[in-house]
Amino acid sequence: MYKVFVNDKPFFLTNQVVKETDFQLFLLESVDIKQIIVKMFQNKIQKAFLYHPDEKEIMSKLKEKIPVVKAGGGLVYNKKGEVLFIFRNGKWDLPKGGIEKGEVIEETAIREVEEETGVSGLKITSKLQKTYHVFKRNGRYKLKVTHWFEMKTNFEGIPHGQAEEGIEKVAWLNPAEIKEALNNSYENIKLLFEQEKILQ
Repeated sequence: MYKVFVNDKPFFLTNQVVKETDFQLFLLESVDIKQIIVKMFQNKIQKAFLYHPDEKEIMSKLKEKIPVVKAGGGLVYNKKGEVLFIFRNGKWDLPKGGIEKGEVIEETAIREVEEETGVSGLKITSKLQKTYHVFKRNGRYKLKVTHWFEMKTNFEGIPHGQAEEGIEKVAWLNPAEIKEALNNSYENIKLLFEQEKILQ
């Protein structure tokens, strides 16, 4: 099952039909995906399930219906075990950005973290899960697929936010501060921390 966020509200791609009542179920094959996205942006749908019988096909079916943008980002630890966060648009987030021509996704992730935070000396230690969210640009809805990587760095300088990307603050947060920051973050960022069990 995949979880895709539209304005922090989830729709699930599933090959299971569940008898529940607090969401709407649609057939992925025949649904007008744009209509669902618009209703989610308008708060008319809080949660939806898109059903397709073949789990292997499910994500490619969605990608046939909506243009995809690929991005890379980092969950970066320093020597003290703190995690690198950025603050923009009034929320805490992790550094990430779109892939450029000729790059492999690991290069994208490292470049974006460096550009958005000024932190260098990054080493990828493992591949994390991908997250999915829908956004609107120039009147069109797109699906952003972000590939996340755990990184480590011995960087000891002062991180600084990339102003042209609207980043107001960059901070190293310890586990207690991370918990606090996640109260004012995005659902797919929370998902990463749930999976990494950092805060257990």
